[in-house]
Amino acid sequence: MSGGGGGALASVLGAATGAAAGTDVVLERLMTLHPKIIDLTLDRVWRLLHALGDPQDALPRVVHVAGTNGKGSTLAMIRAGLEAAGLTTNVYTSPHLARFNERIRLSGALIGEDDLIALLEECEAANGGEPITFFEITTAAALLAFARRPADVTLLETGLGGRLDATNVVARPELTAITPISMDHMQYLGDTPEKIAFEKAGILKPDAPCILSPQDDGPLGVLEAQAARVGAPLIVGGRDFAAWEEGGRLVYQDEAGLLDLPPPSLPGPHQIVNAGAAVAALRALGIDETACAAAAAGAQWPARLQRLAPEHFPGAPEGAEIWLDGGHNDAAGEVLARHMAALGDRRPAPLTLIVGMLESKDPAAFLAGFQGLAREVRSVAIPDAAASLTPKAVAAAAARAGLAARPAPDVASAVAAAAPSPGDAAPRILICGSLYLAGWLLRRLDPPS
Repeated sequence: MSGGGGGALASVLGAATGAAAGTDVVLERLMTLHPKIIDLTLDRVWRLLHALGDPQDALPRVVHVAGTNGKGSTLAMIRAGLEAAGLTTNVYTSPHLARFNERIRLSGALIGEDDLIALLEECEAANGGEPITFFEITTAAALLAFARRPADVTLLETGLGGRLDATNVVARPELTAITPISMDHMQYLGDTPEKIAFEKAGILKPDAPCILSPQDDGPLGVLEAQAARVGAPLIVGGRDFAAWEEGGRLVYQDEAGLLDLPPPSLPGPHQIVNAGAAVAALRALGIDETACAAAAAGAQWPARLQRLAPEHFPGAPEGAEIWLDGGHNDAAGEVLARHMAALGDRRPAPLTLIVGMLESKDPAAFLAGFQGLAREVRSVAIPDAAASLTPKAVAAAAARAGLAARPAPDVASAVAAAAPSPGDAAPRILICGSLYLAGWLLRRLDPPS
């Protein structure tokens, strides 16, 4: 816990452990190989992959997913559909929440600690001490694992952008997908949606169809121009396919017909958009309707409007409804606010936001949609994150967004402080602002063995 106090939650969670010590040692060593966490170029990863025998060229049926928001959820739905169809999947995602192993799945299962350590050390040796970022060398390790234990389909999620992302090394993916584009990581990708779209469009490849979630006109124009330039066929949401909620069901339509599917297991209206892209991807891969139904209904993706049991938080107000989400940009704030408003329509309750964010994010933009909806913001530091904004800075940004805000020493204190006023309903609490905050909390609620 940051700051003083923490009460019962601190005592319950204080004994939580991180990833296996051996993995931590290797990962910490790899962090020292480059002075920057992010340094976008493909030169270093190409060099290492060549030293490893170019494992990226041995991957079967690659699906490569980029986008600002929703790419992880969309990929999780594609995976659920493929596995429901009886296919095996190797999956690479980032960042992890509780432990690094989450980034690499082999035939659906998290990579084992011993296998992970051996791969990382092999990549470290092949790198020969040359400068390389943490994401680049760990991506190379994932690709090496996938080449040695191939699955029917390999699913790759970009880390940042697309054009210069370390995952963008597969020459001939079977399919790509780009989820909605909005403002995020502007210091690396550009200060307009069009510039960001150009970077995301870097994953487009000749003759590989690309599923496009519905996009604003500016990014869509950039994506269409880049697709035409490289010869990538586009399947565009809102033009070639559509998805919507009707009567509690997910309705999907494309030129092949209409599908009546179960609703997404992941909550929030934005998941309808993600489910539509996932089903479009599965249709392009030749997956049948039964498996498409399992895509939305069977996907699991932690820290995306995840409901937490109040029992995890001794001192929580009686009857409190507690949610966790890792969203951290303005578009994510908008969809979270819409979902909280919809919950309020079904059960009115005072809403408290517990917010921790990184220095690279804009808390006022993230929180703007909650004006008039949230009763208060309790700001916290993200434990163990050197780049965390201070609670005072987050509270000041919340005030600029028109929200009542005050710093809290830690998450436990913030939850306990959300007690309703006399006569109010049991509170609704949303812990949000950063995947790093979400991951820290999940590690302590469900520590890895």
